[in-house]
Amino acid sequence: MATHVAIAILYQKDKFLMQLRDNKPNIVYPGCWGLFGGHIEPGETSEVAVQREILEEIDYIPPTFSKFGCYRDERAVRHVFHAPLTVELNQLVLNEGWDMGLVTPEDIRQGSCYSSMSGDMRPFGSVPQRILLDFIDKGMGNR
Repeated sequence: MATHVAIAILYQKDKFLMQLRDNKPNIVYPGCWGLFGGHIEPGETSEVAVQREILEEIDYIPPTFSKFGCYRDERAVRHVFHAPLTVELNQLVLNEGWDMGLVTPEDIRQGSCYSSMSGDMRPFGSVPQRILLDFIDKGMGNR
């Protein structure tokens, strides 16, 4: 049975906040750029889950959240939300993951982005990349 997760596209101007996932072989997309978020707990709505996960992972509470869509595959049902990032990167606290950074649509299209923590170019996870490209293609990335 697929796991239900809630994830967030967090944007600031024309850039998107991404998490460089830990380089642990037992997780999905190890060492790759992904979106912040995580599992929906029993009895929790996807809206509550995405807010809880963002707070846990980067100590941030967005002023608003909107549903973007739902992406299903054999591994997960991803409830995707989008929200503005209204603080500077240095005001966030990375509590989960290896690195975080603001990436451009060009980075997303090329499929990789540099991480100062890893010291090299790191790929985007395939599903997070597809979600962001859909978001950009719908004209929602120009905020």
